[in-house]
Amino acid sequence: MSIDTVGNFLTIIRNGIMVTKKNVTAPYSKVKHEIATILEDEGFIKNFSIETSDKGFKTLRIALKYVNNESVIHEITRISTPGIRVYEGVSNIKPVIGGLGITILSTNKGIITNRKAKSLSTGGEVLCTVW
Repeated sequence: MSIDTVGNFLTIIRNGIMVTKKNVTAPYSKVKHEIATILEDEGFIKNFSIETSDKGFKTLRIALKYVNNESVIHEITRISTPGIRVYEGVSNIKPVIGGLGITILSTNKGIITNRKAKSLSTGGEVLCTVW
């Protein structure tokens, strides 16, 4: 049995948005750090920081972004799961909501958005979509 850490991370964000929290905290990993970086660069979250507890455990603290009391993230969906991996070639990556959203992919060039994947001409595992 495997634990879907990326799925849990997205659920923490989704649950924080549903109750209009200003900040959410998730356990740290490099993949989650890269996803948070992309979400910040694309304007879906205000910012994030890495905090270390007394016992040495790292956490990601994410400041969620709201405009007129409405979340900037309308939907965040996990696509590829540990049980069913979804891979797409560069020509098969579809825009999310006509280009308003992004697809986050894990590629041999790192974790990147669908726009960057098209410019690099590379496909990969589709982690999630955000809009």
